[in-house]
Amino acid sequence: MKTWLTSGGIRIIRILSGRSNVFLVTNGTKNILVDTGLSIEWRLLRLRLNKLTVYHIDCLILTHSHFDHAGNAARIRKAFRTPVIIHGNEAHFLKSGTSPVPDGTVTYSKAIIKMLSGISSSIGKYRSCRHDILVESRYELGNFGIDAYILHTPGHTAGSVSIVINDEIAIVGDTMFGIFPGSVFPPFAEDPRQLINSWGQLLDTGCSLFLPSHGSANTRELVQKEYHKRR
Repeated sequence: MKTWLTSGGIRIIRILSGRSNVFLVTNGTKNILVDTGLSIEWRLLRLRLNKLTVYHIDCLILTHSHFDHAGNAARIRKAFRTPVIIHGNEAHFLKSGTSPVPDGTVTYSKAIIKMLSGISSSIGKYRSCRHDILVESRYELGNFGIDAYILHTPGHTAGSVSIVINDEIAIVGDTMFGIFPGSVFPPFAEDPRQLINSWGQLLDTGCSLFLPSHGSANTRELVQKEYHKRR
């Protein structure tokens, strides 16, 4: 399990990867889970948490409501009695266990969306989940014992959020991708212009590393290059 460490002593552990990354943010006593992966990954998620001796989760943050991020939210909430945090624009999708298909941003993803449009109006379904805390533009996580905050970074979806930790590392959900060489642009986004503006917000945090939900970490230099190229 890949781990990053901030100068403030906060560890960010990628406990699931593959289809979608799941992160644990911990200072050794307080634990924040970011996203939950696909529903079919529930057993693996529990095994990884047990391996890390994580028996309590202070809160679960969902970067957005898509099935590969919120697939196990209801199970986490029940198993750990964990409050679920999500942006207000995503809460109704979480409650219904569905989410709309975002538009494709490149040729192949546009073709995928066109194909899916004749089959279903939603991306996957998962066990519906209640939220406990709604966030809007910014939400401080000091009450959960971690020097971090949630930042609204719309574009991939209207309620996408990122988590900024010690002003050094940001977990960015699908606001960026880490799959395509030399690019952080996601293949799906509801509002590409808003997405690029969100990159600017993230650069303004001063973070040097950006951890996406798909693929590897992005450096500040790469994000700056992409931002200035596309804005």
